[in-house]
Amino acid sequence: MKDELSTVVLFQIDQTSKIAKRYSQRLFDQNDWGLTVDQWVLLKIIEQHTPISQKELSNLSMRDTASITRTLDLLEKKKYVERQAIPNNRRQYNIELTKQGHSFIERHMDKVRETREKSLEGFTEKEISVLSDFLLRIQANMK
Repeated sequence: MKDELSTVVLFQIDQTSKIAKRYSQRLFDQNDWGLTVDQWVLLKIIEQHTPISQKELSNLSMRDTASITRTLDLLEKKKYVERQAIPNNRRQYNIELTKQGHSFIERHMDKVRETREKSLEGFTEKEISVLSDFLLRIQANMK
């Protein structure tokens, strides 16, 4: 059937994303990392874009600023991030990883890489490249 939801590519992408997130969260929970996948993603974005404003973090993670604020509060309590005042701007802060945040990422990055590799088992490098190109084209089409 042509209109069956399971054949809609965007639905398949969404389902794949949810399955991957669930799989990763089980790994985090089994290893007692005390972190959600969403928190991990924010840590990685902060690591790659330090210093970063909360607004930039919201844009890069595609999450609303209220959600980002709550997550940053949790990450700050865990001493993984800190907010640094931006000179001449009382409304915004730069977000940076603490030493503890950097250490946390370093300790767990190998396990995260293993999970990424697991998701791509059986694919050739060329297939992975083509898939990535397709996904980026879909994203560009939807902007």
